[in-house]
Amino acid sequence: MSTDLSIHSTAVVDDPCEIGSGTRIWHFSHVCAGARIGGGCSLGQNTFVAGGAIIGDRVKIQNNVSIYDGVTIEDEVFLGPSCVLTNITNPRAQVVRKTIYEKTLIRRGATIGANATIVSGVTIGRYAFIGAGAVVVKDVFEYAMMLGVPAEQRGWMSRHGHVLSFDAAGVATCPESKMQYQLEEGRVQCLDLGEEESLPGELMTGRVAYSDLKRKQP
Repeated sequence: MSTDLSIHSTAVVDDPCEIGSGTRIWHFSHVCAGARIGGGCSLGQNTFVAGGAIIGDRVKIQNNVSIYDGVTIEDEVFLGPSCVLTNITNPRAQVVRKTIYEKTLIRRGATIGANATIVSGVTIGRYAFIGAGAVVVKDVFEYAMMLGVPAEQRGWMSRHGHVLSFDAAGVATCPESKMQYQLEEGRVQCLDLGEEESLPGELMTGRVAYSDLKRKQP
């Protein structure tokens, strides 16, 4: 475990576990032995990380989120307040299934909105955006915007979290970052940056409110 950590006095961190440099763990949280957490993460108040969970670098976890065995979270994922991750589709108190937890994967840069539920066994694609309160029951494409119960795709989102409008050539420009995206054969990719690359420094700070940009759109 790195020594460059900020762990609140009310948090419980069991040994042994792996926690990267610069990670902050806030009030009343619990990290179980065996958990793997990357560097530069933030675990909000009352979060729980099971021993079989894997969390990448620079992940932001808001209050009241539990990450159970079988869940893998890649780098730079955002987990909104009280979102729910599961690891058994058909739980029963009378039936012990600890050896057959289902795998859930949340890929790099994805956002899970407040109070959303991710049913076990699905993969959330890179930079997908799951709206608040949505219930995801199937795999999600990269950059897809998912809303509702059950969640359905309602469009595409840029890395800065803005709806993308594609022209006749299948190209869209993020209204905030001005980065361009290509829609081809039902999939989106960024034209200006590799999918595994972090945003350059000048684009890592938001300077325009979502509501302001939305008002400017036709």
